[in-house]
Amino acid sequence: MRYPKLREVKEAVISLFSKPYTSNYPKGDFKPFPDYRGKPVVDEDNCVGCETCANVCPSNAITNEDNKNTRTRTITRDYGQCIFCGQCEEHCITGKGVKLSDQIYDLACTKRDEIVEKQERELLICNNCEAIITTKDHMRFIHEKLGPFAYSSVINLNILNERLKLLGSGDTNVKLRDGLKRKDSFNILCPNCNRQLQVKNFDK
Repeated sequence: MRYPKLREVKEAVISLFSKPYTSNYPKGDFKPFPDYRGKPVVDEDNCVGCETCANVCPSNAITNEDNKNTRTRTITRDYGQCIFCGQCEEHCITGKGVKLSDQIYDLACTKRDEIVEKQERELLICNNCEAIITTKDHMRFIHEKLGPFAYSSVINLNILNERLKLLGSGDTNVKLRDGLKRKDSFNILCPNCNRQLQVKNFDK
């Protein structure tokens, strides 16, 4: 007959007279350990809708859908697919757009919609080919990041005008005709249309 080792007997005795290692959650309070990775919480004031978090999400829990008709980008976060890896927080370009919380997040629910969150951001669209450039919040963030260098871009000048309200939208948008002309450089154009404009009118 094999008898237990002294070490095993010691551990059994200690366990009899010590408190449980597990917590009483959800019946009792639970204090998470440092660097606990809980539910990612989005800061509406600092999330610019740049698609970075969706691009780095390994479980595809974050998806984006653009609608040119309504000029909106819908960001969907499905926490049923989230693995709480923290990639969205680590790669956020603003550093504040999304943060992993230290709160327990119970995924048990009766409806799938209860663990799905959505956000909307206004899109910035090319006035020539109607290609999606980015969101207006993203462009405002770039404008603030660049500082004085931002004024070399017509798009950033339009973003600045929206903030200061110096001119109406009708005064800043030049009406496009057939084919890009030099004056169209003062309009909102995607990188591809802007390249075509530069090659056509300045490389002669």
